[in-house]
Amino acid sequence: MSKAIVRVYTDYKSPYAYVAKAPTYQLAETYDVELEWLPYTLRIAEYLGSVEDRSPHYWRKVRYAYMDARRYANKQGLILKGPERIYNGYYSNAGMLYSQRNGFFRRYNDIVFERFWKRELDVDSRQQIADVISSLGGDPGEYVEFAEGPAREEHDRIIDEAESIGVFGVPMFVFDGELFWGGDRLDLLCERLEPLRSTGLPALNPQGNEPPMVHHARALKK
Repeated sequence: MSKAIVRVYTDYKSPYAYVAKAPTYQLAETYDVELEWLPYTLRIAEYLGSVEDRSPHYWRKVRYAYMDARRYANKQGLILKGPERIYNGYYSNAGMLYSQRNGFFRRYNDIVFERFWKRELDVDSRQQIADVISSLGGDPGEYVEFAEGPAREEHDRIIDEAESIGVFGVPMFVFDGELFWGGDRLDLLCERLEPLRSTGLPALNPQGNEPPMVHHARALKK
């Protein structure tokens, strides 16, 4: 029998998606599910406004958000430096789709997240993403053709489909038609997945305490 699917909508420029990455991997280890990672490229200006139009209230929210995300990053030993500008991130998300087709998604996912949040990678640079692809054994030229061709249509289709079912931010988890937004909802998702728990692994605490995979991902969403 095929495994149940948990969709994971993510975006490399979200600090909340970054710190929820490791707990998300653990879902597939603890429960008998398959993770389907999909790009949801955030249009930051739509919900935070352009840099020029942001009020002091918005800037306080932005500063707090990165401070809060950094706390959880520190718990995991991750470096999280605030971005120096607003990014789109399409080329990195096209790389996500390409890496899935070529069998090195998890390595790509880890590298792009880590390097972006260390300010070592420009997710809007097609060349830099192609270099990551090449370092993992992929064909950079093939990636460029994919990114400038079929990936654009697929990327837009994924986002349109996501929004049709109610997705509006990342990380967003979808299981059996139910949406769970952010790392602080992983505990609720785990409750839904409990019947699919892998043999020999600890159950979710019936008193409602957080399962281990949630411990470092509470209250993290964008």
